[in-house]
Amino acid sequence: METLVKVAAKQLQISQGVVSAVAEMVNAGATVPFMARYRKERTNNMDEVQLLELVNALKKLAELEKRKLTMFKAIDEQNALTPALKQQITDCWDELALEDLYLPFKRKKTTKAAKARANGLEPLATKLLAQHQQQLGNWLSEFLTNDVTNEEEALAGARHIIAEWVNEDQKARPAMRQEFEKYALLKAKVVKSKQEAAEKYQDYFDFQEPLHRMASHRLLAVLRGEAEGFLKVQARPDEEITVGKLKRFFVKGRGEASEQVALAVEDAYKRLLVPSLENEVKNSAKLKADLTAIDVFAKNLRQLLLTAPLGQKRVLAIDPGFRTGCKVVCLDAQGGLLHNETIYPHAPQNDKKGAMNKLSSLINAYKIEAMAIGNGTAGRETESLVKSMRFDKDIEVYMVNESGASIYSASTIARQEFPDYDVTVRGSVSIGRRLMDPLAELVKIEPKSIGVGQYQHDVDQNLLKDNLQSVVESCVNMVGVNLNTASKHLLGYVSGVGPSLAENIVAYRKENGAFKNRKQLLKVPRLGAKVYEQCAGFLRINGGDNPLDNSSVHPERYELVGAIAKHLSCKVEELIGKDFELPTELMQNLTSKVGAYTINDIIKELKKPGIDPRKKAKQFEFDQNVRTMGDLRPGMELPGLVSNITQFGAFVDIGIKQDGLVHISQLADRFVSDPHEVVVLNQAVQVRVLEIDEQRKRIALTMKL
Repeated sequence: METLVKVAAKQLQISQGVVSAVAEMVNAGATVPFMARYRKERTNNMDEVQLLELVNALKKLAELEKRKLTMFKAIDEQNALTPALKQQITDCWDELALEDLYLPFKRKKTTKAAKARANGLEPLATKLLAQHQQQLGNWLSEFLTNDVTNEEEALAGARHIIAEWVNEDQKARPAMRQEFEKYALLKAKVVKSKQEAAEKYQDYFDFQEPLHRMASHRLLAVLRGEAEGFLKVQARPDEEITVGKLKRFFVKGRGEASEQVALAVEDAYKRLLVPSLENEVKNSAKLKADLTAIDVFAKNLRQLLLTAPLGQKRVLAIDPGFRTGCKVVCLDAQGGLLHNETIYPHAPQNDKKGAMNKLSSLINAYKIEAMAIGNGTAGRETESLVKSMRFDKDIEVYMVNESGASIYSASTIARQEFPDYDVTVRGSVSIGRRLMDPLAELVKIEPKSIGVGQYQHDVDQNLLKDNLQSVVESCVNMVGVNLNTASKHLLGYVSGVGPSLAENIVAYRKENGAFKNRKQLLKVPRLGAKVYEQCAGFLRINGGDNPLDNSSVHPERYELVGAIAKHLSCKVEELIGKDFELPTELMQNLTSKVGAYTINDIIKELKKPGIDPRKKAKQFEFDQNVRTMGDLRPGMELPGLVSNITQFGAFVDIGIKQDGLVHISQLADRFVSDPHEVVVLNQAVQVRVLEIDEQRKRIALTMKL
């Protein structure tokens, strides 16, 4: 572990002390959210992103260390593990360089070089590569046997051996890798027999671009086209230039021996190096593109999960539809289902009067305070109907993004929550709950199904899952979770808990009633002291025995808060929400005991306990004159909501079925390198229409008004 700590510290430019502390805590079961919030002194106040990078780096280095043990064993079995080679492998922490060192010792299938060696041609290959005798003369005859019947066969076999040496050379191979990394040109051409079916890839039918400069979304599109069999793709540097550079490593003259070596080098390049390095460079570029796309998705997901909640209000939610009607549900302030039915205000039934009467009746009967309308099919029409109505009291009306609601409604989770209701009712409930608390509802859906990503089905699925999981955990723990009302799905994301313990917590709550204090968590089956340490600070109890249980102050610091209250001659409950300053001497004393980061966090929390970092939901209204693409005209200025953010721009919902694109160059009157610098998900923006392409269903927008 000591070696891994040193290497990680050097790679990430972090002090060894911090890396060692983080490694120690992770090995003891600490989570990233816990370390970032409650162990700032040990992590030197690293944020969650930095900590996650460090944890992943340590994990990767540990995997490399295991790989080295496998290599040592395999090479030793060949009696080839010299002290120098062992030291080289031990000191190497670059994955590709490590595999280069191991390449000569990898067990291979029967190769042309192996056959040549079996025919006794290795001495000839050595002699040719030395190039001391430029004229081949008569000495080739000594290598002729029953298996090698003429000089050309002998030379061909020797060239195969030399080609293998060239491929495995510890100087030439890294140099060629560098050529591919710097100068590979990605070329794509359509498969002629599939040209018609490949229409969506027409931008890449005859395409080329330096690989290292390609935007991630273009590379992922090309690779998807290749995977689907529509495109032929190559990623190579200029062959003539690159082979010329490779020859300089091995060709030392102009005689007959050098000519044979030159032929072997060309063969090595085309037959061995190109397939290997092309795969390497494509995989490397794909990984970078994956990470970029995943980063965009992660930022979007974080913004979506932290969407402003309406809070605990009684909500009437509508999942709109035409022929099948609008599914209506009434929810209590905790999101519990009170009532459901269907209204038919739109074609073909057109029962607007009946629908309006029913909605008025439900609003009065269930004391509804707000309405949530799904933004899918018939959403705008339903919104217009509702806003044309007059109620006895002010009713807030919100359009809710219903992306993923259908996935939830058909899921096992939804069936467990509502076993007696069909998918339409479950979908409506989800829409209403998304308005009340988006985070609590969206955690029930697999993150990649929420619909705010870019090429999420083309990227490495394990990387995607791990990254999005980290985002969800980060958001849940940042906001905090009500221990007495949270679902098992939300509790499962709390630091240290997980799905199994979340079920145990809910079962304990159901059997014993609401938790009165955090210490009761230790009575939950299988929830021990370590898990309690990790999760307690992120769980809230409103109206419990201890007012600190409804704050982010960790139980391990309750005694310290008591000491502060005593010093200020007040009770702990009087301290909460009070604007106070600690005497300098006391502040210095506490800082020396627990650290400045910790004491400052505690004081900040005591002054404003349990503050939700999310803003409050705001009502939004689209242009009532725009319902379809046919209503759009270039130059129109419209209100819109940012629905998705990609590397190349932002998609904006302007109230019609098709979202418009604000290209990155149209986001602001300045250069923008990342759209997230300018916009956030669900942000209300003003846009102007640039172009409308009804045939391709594309709308170009600008925010340069």
